[in-house]
Amino acid sequence: MRTGSFAARNCRARKWTGPFEDELNTMPPPLRPKATIEDDAMGECKLTAKGNLRRADLGGSAMPARSGTALACLLTSLCILFLATGGAGRTGDSPDLSEAPPSLHQTGLYAAADSHVVDPAHLGFAPQYPLWTDGASKRRWISLPPGEMIDASDPDAWDFPIGTRFWKEFAFDGRAIETRFMLRRPDGSWFFATYIWDEAGTAATLVPANGILRGFEFGDGTAHAIPSRADCAACHMSGRSPVLGFSMLQLSDDRDPNALHAEPAPPPGLTLRAIEDRGLILGLGSTFLLAPPRTSTASAAQRSALGYLHGNCGHCHNPYGPLNRLGLFLRQPADTARSAALSTTFRKVLMKPPAGILPGTEFRIAPGDPQHSAIPQRMGARASALQMPPLGTARIDVEAVELINRWITESRIPLVSTQPQVSN
Repeated sequence: MRTGSFAARNCRARKWTGPFEDELNTMPPPLRPKATIEDDAMGECKLTAKGNLRRADLGGSAMPARSGTALACLLTSLCILFLATGGAGRTGDSPDLSEAPPSLHQTGLYAAADSHVVDPAHLGFAPQYPLWTDGASKRRWISLPPGEMIDASDPDAWDFPIGTRFWKEFAFDGRAIETRFMLRRPDGSWFFATYIWDEAGTAATLVPANGILRGFEFGDGTAHAIPSRADCAACHMSGRSPVLGFSMLQLSDDRDPNALHAEPAPPPGLTLRAIEDRGLILGLGSTFLLAPPRTSTASAAQRSALGYLHGNCGHCHNPYGPLNRLGLFLRQPADTARSAALSTTFRKVLMKPPAGILPGTEFRIAPGDPQHSAIPQRMGARASALQMPPLGTARIDVEAVELINRWITESRIPLVSTQPQVSN
């Protein structure tokens, strides 16, 4: 049997049970071991810079730990950790952040305080179905704490280690306007912050918690809004994982060549296979490497349409968030054969049509009739009562409306669901 483990996954409980329980739990939190102690077939343990003890081979299933070996690993590792941290609980190259710092540079994105060169330790990536934000071009980076790995044992809710950081830069007309930042705190929660760039592009400072309503003027009377922290949480906290664009489908090696607004994957070209080969993930399994997830094989249009709805609507419209009562599930699971995107849209009756909907519109999607389908109507509206999505865009994504209309026009899908009628 194992000699000790934490009471909660990913150390959220921060409480060790097992040998030396009293001694370990009275240590300062940064110095406590942060994972189950395990050994491999040869009895070898591994310590990361964060103080996590795990199997040296970093792969396969958990092995029973021999009590003597595990105890030796524990004691040796605690000594190494104390020396490595200088007794202060430092986390390698990750800054000690508990709240948003006042400037973007202080989040650790750049290689130096006087540089705009992104630290090469951070990895750029591009989801295959990006969120569309008024036509902004975007750059994204992920940073894992040294030696840490993503736990993918739940394919629909990857568990990111404490200290994981994400950044996303938004640019209009070639000029960076804002950079959004996410960090996982020691208690397992996430915080969100946004930084607005000055006109010279030399510095980005923290945006007030309530956001900026007109963060960038388009010149036609509309403006890009920089979200409030509550807006960030409304989207990111409405599903099983707050991380939206770094997931099984978004990093699939079987990328959709027709994905709308797709961006070239920046070096090092992170896909499922790439993050597996780089040793950044545990529990991925061979299934998703041998048969990478894709939304649909019915048609190219359906594949791209379902992907777009996943990336732009599924973070709110899924079975796990506060809108689950609507019964509209557009987020694709890793096993896309279980997707409910078709069964909750095609010929699903609107019980309470919203104000402004075209007369004669009965269904969320009316096969073959995009004009009388509610979803493309709402995507093409910017009246507050009708607009979808309700946050994040001031303009209509015309290409997306055209894609959804084309897909609906070519679709000849019969009644595919016997679920009861739900509201829109």
